[in-house]
Amino acid sequence: MQFSDLYQPIEQDAWQRAQAVKLLICDIDGVFSDGRIYLGNQGEELKAFNTKDGFGIKALLNSGTQVAVITGRQSQIVQTRMESLGVPYIYQGREHKLDAYAELKQTLSLSDEQVAYIGDDGPDLPVMEKVGFAVAVNDAHPLVKRVAHYTTMLPGGFGAVRELTDLLILAKGGSLGTEGTSS
Repeated sequence: MQFSDLYQPIEQDAWQRAQAVKLLICDIDGVFSDGRIYLGNQGEELKAFNTKDGFGIKALLNSGTQVAVITGRQSQIVQTRMESLGVPYIYQGREHKLDAYAELKQTLSLSDEQVAYIGDDGPDLPVMEKVGFAVAVNDAHPLVKRVAHYTTMLPGGFGAVRELTDLLILAKGGSLGTEGTSS
């Protein structure tokens, strides 16, 4: 199965960049979620996550690719969701994402070319300008799309992460099975 059979055509440069990836870093708001934050009367914060994205993260981890999240906000919801998916590197409250990016590269002994980052807005740009494979969700800010090597067909919170995990798995010669654990 080819990636373009599932989603959209991909340029050769983006495909080659995807083949080199050993770590996927994701933003949260606007990427894993649709960017909306629901606030309740008691001050509680709610976010919606797509189970397809969760399945994709688990499949990517099972394929041997590392996964991390870097977000400028701090939320127990994010911590709980990412831990439930098995994401080992969770950086929250990081408005300056380059510091967390440098820590990850050092911890995992990776070069920029071995890292993919998916984002949607201005705070993601500094990291996206450094990584080997920068990805924008379909509804990202135009400046983010301009920097991206690939823009997803799907918007943030509605399967964009799954689209990217499928791309990364297929680029490395893996297959997209339907077996696995819940997402």
